[in-house]
Amino acid sequence: MADSSFDIVSKIDRQEVDNALGQAAREVATRYDFKGTGATIEWKGEEAIEISASADDRASAVLDVFQGKLVKRGVSLKVLDASEPRQSGQTSKIAIALKEGISSENAKKISKLIRDEGPKGVKAQIQGDELRVSSKKRDDLQSVIALVKEQDYDFAVQFTNYR
Repeated sequence: MADSSFDIVSKIDRQEVDNALGQAAREVATRYDFKGTGATIEWKGEEAIEISASADDRASAVLDVFQGKLVKRGVSLKVLDASEPRQSGQTSKIAIALKEGISSENAKKISKLIRDEGPKGVKAQIQGDELRVSSKKRDDLQSVIALVKEQDYDFAVQFTNYR
């Protein structure tokens, strides 16, 4: 019998992030407490989002609105790497970078966790920015998924290609 396997990845659903950004931009444009603050949220290239407003607290409020929209759309907040509000002339700006992929050191941590605490006979291989986990028994794979979900990593984790 062939081995069963799945991949552990950290990917961003760009469409969901774009939809959340659009919803947040519409809400910021129409909400009374943002009137006259010059509050905006927009894409800056492929991998970054920029929030600008007249004051630090307003920029932080726009970030809260955006995070709420992401949560409602099922996107983990761990994909966001938001900077502290910084003054740029008359406006306050927050730069948000989107984090995608599992770094090699994080992949090694997960692999070590699976080796040490996972069931016997489960193999984990690092493949670029993802991790392939394979085993002869599907039940072992289910317990590895539960084990990885219990951990609190500083990056979003998804499980794909379960066969």
